[in-house]
Amino acid sequence: MKQGRQPSLIVLENVCGALTSHDGEDFAAICTALQRSGYRFGALVLDAAHFLPQSRPRLFIVAHRKDYDGAETLASTGPISPWHTRGVFSAFQKLPDICKANWVWWKLPSAPTRRGSLEDLIDKEPVGVKWHTGGETRKLLAMMSDLHRSKVAQALGEGKRTVGCIYKRMRVDEHGNRVQRAEVRFDGFSGCLRTPVGGSSRQIVIEIEKNRINSRLLSPREAARLMGLPDSYLLPEKYNDAYHLAGDGVAVPVVRFLARYLLEPLLKSVESQKSEAA
Repeated sequence: MKQGRQPSLIVLENVCGALTSHDGEDFAAICTALQRSGYRFGALVLDAAHFLPQSRPRLFIVAHRKDYDGAETLASTGPISPWHTRGVFSAFQKLPDICKANWVWWKLPSAPTRRGSLEDLIDKEPVGVKWHTGGETRKLLAMMSDLHRSKVAQALGEGKRTVGCIYKRMRVDEHGNRVQRAEVRFDGFSGCLRTPVGGSSRQIVIEIEKNRINSRLLSPREAARLMGLPDSYLLPEKYNDAYHLAGDGVAVPVVRFLARYLLEPLLKSVESQKSEAA
């Protein structure tokens, strides 16, 4: 910093829990460090669900050097939905006054209209995974609560091909015991992809067609599609490596949208000012 070599623009990405961890102190520490380093900054939450059939909200903190003040046209006077969530506003309110004075409510256009659903990305004959046996699928159904079994029954009753996804989660039952449950959703979205650190982190596809219930793991290629990667993108050969790549990444159309409407215009403005000052 003393040498004047700090970057003109900084972008940080994290899970939304970064807003609330340690009652907001971690987020405040990040903002304080940026402020002390000579930056103005603001935070947004972009959910991949606006672009892809995956529920994946992520926090983006965008900061620019104070000595390049060309952000006026890229900022609003206050929070804008859906990019500034209640979590962002609450975290902002807990910041020290000096951080609030250097905060920017970054402006983005309205969320685009999402095209396609989960079913569009699921292969009938997947590569890298196999469909479960009947016994494995029945075991999975037995792990569901009455609520989730009723969702399956409703999908069966509709008599059409229905694709959903399942996550295994630890829940407390009516006796106060922690039990593993299988939870299903048929809303056209997958759950948030995770890294494959355990069996519960791997998402399961459930397909209902012609009164049959089939299940299997989400394939690496399907996981890549849920991140916005084209089928031409080369994936690691091992399942866990490919799944880790998707679960630990950022959704391509989300970053493209952020870059087009905020990062690139902001960087262009900063670079223009640097040229004028040279």
